[in-house]
Amino acid sequence: MTRYYDLVLGLIPLALGGIAALLAAFGFALTTAVPVASVVAVGLIGHAMFVNGPVDDAARTTADETAYQPAD
Repeated sequence: MTRYYDLVLGLIPLALGGIAALLAAFGFALTTAVPVASVVAVGLIGHAMFVNGPVDDAARTTADETAYQPAD
């Protein structure tokens, strides 16, 4: 079963190569197309690391249990 991180790992080179090739086909210089495409690839990496970061299920459960402390 394909999970989120498998998709991200597949999309990184696809975004870098595909967007750069697409921009180059539309007439952008390769020295412009590659940095623009790399911003998208870095955005994917940043999303996978910080927005939807890998968290251990045990750590998540412990954090959820300690976060809720009912008032006395």
